[in-house]
Amino acid sequence: MDNDGLPTTLDSWLARLEAAHPVGIDLGLERVACVAQRLGLTERPIARRVITVAGTNGKGSTVAMLEALGRAHGLSTAAYTSPHLVRYNERLRLDASEASDEVLIEGFVAVEQARLAPSPVSLTYFEVGTLAALWTIARRQPDLAVLEVGLGGRLDAVNVVDPDVAVVTTVAQDHAAFLGNDIAIIGREKAGIMRTGRPAVLGSRDLPSSVADHARSLGAPIFALGEAFAHSGRHAGPQAAPCAGPDGEQGGWSWRGSDAQGQPVGLERLSDPGLPLDNAASALQALWLALGELDPDACRQALAEVRLPGRMQWRGNWCLDVGHNPHAANYLAGRLAERREVQRDVQGRTLCLIGMLEDKDAEGVIAALSPVVDAWLPVTLEGDRGRSAADLAARIEHQGGTILHHADSVDDGADWLESCVEPADRVLVTGSFFTVAAILARWSRQSSGGGVIEGAT
Repeated sequence: MDNDGLPTTLDSWLARLEAAHPVGIDLGLERVACVAQRLGLTERPIARRVITVAGTNGKGSTVAMLEALGRAHGLSTAAYTSPHLVRYNERLRLDASEASDEVLIEGFVAVEQARLAPSPVSLTYFEVGTLAALWTIARRQPDLAVLEVGLGGRLDAVNVVDPDVAVVTTVAQDHAAFLGNDIAIIGREKAGIMRTGRPAVLGSRDLPSSVADHARSLGAPIFALGEAFAHSGRHAGPQAAPCAGPDGEQGGWSWRGSDAQGQPVGLERLSDPGLPLDNAASALQALWLALGELDPDACRQALAEVRLPGRMQWRGNWCLDVGHNPHAANYLAGRLAERREVQRDVQGRTLCLIGMLEDKDAEGVIAALSPVVDAWLPVTLEGDRGRSAADLAARIEHQGGTILHHADSVDDGADWLESCVEPADRVLVTGSFFTVAAILARWSRQSSGGGVIEGAT
């Protein structure tokens, strides 16, 4: 502790924040908006251009591509995402580098001081982290700030900032305890990031009508996938074919979009980012609206270099993906089937190390992955929301799956797999951010120099 009684290390700050509020998630903007005003976050924009991204799945990849595209166009950038995988610092990137402990602590101190004066306001761990990130971004005034909504949209702490462009990636059932099971209501909540008269990018062909209805009620210009913009060259669905360019080379795809006046624009021979092309196309549309025009070569460079740990991330024959609901699992199954088709001469099994939280749809995830998984290794996740390996095993067996083994932790499961997996086998690690984070931490410990973890390929 320092002289003011405040923590002096990032770990001690995070421990303090975890214990400070009676509940982990407390949706609502009244408390956050009060402290944001005290911090001066409502007085002027936090960046020259702000893009906010909401959705059930695809937010992280869309944010990563927007950030990469902005950097390739010579913009100074800031990106705020959640949750993190290994280090809290991952949540805030400034010019593509993780924020240092010192920068994060400076933000926490600023929020704490504003929270207490003139009268105390209670904030959750996520709310403090969000306000600290927004305060840090606002002090730097970057050319582009990209903000990922944590949960929902309308009542999420990120929504204290008015975006220049709002993106809704997908809408599916998840976080039912907070958002319910009504898709129309969930869609309306996610559309709550939109602002009157400002563009709304709708990044899925399957969004509930409530999303577009809300945009129209605000007079927000709608740019919808399949209407105002589209992509061709690699289909993003389960029957995806290898991505090829106009002359047959791997990696080329095309984008057709619209400018702010609704006039058609386009980009050709784009690099395959190894991420959902619906999200890539949405990122291109959003940034075109924010900047006015995009440079084709810069777009190719950005999409070729973008990396997102934990999303179709391969290291040798191990693949990590944080998919934790049926919608994400369906996409993952499609990409694995695509890879198997391309590598049809490679023998071996696909083994799935899966760990999930109790409040997630395990049956739906298992059903989606079953066509591409030969055998399963369920593991227990600890904590109040953790699901046991035995529970997962019973659900897998009920659907006719083969259980190789089950383990009391992700590390125990990985130990078992490493001792018996065949050279031609593939290992899929999925089901939760916690499951993937444990493997990434394991790889980091095993790295001789403690170096950078490999990105997605």
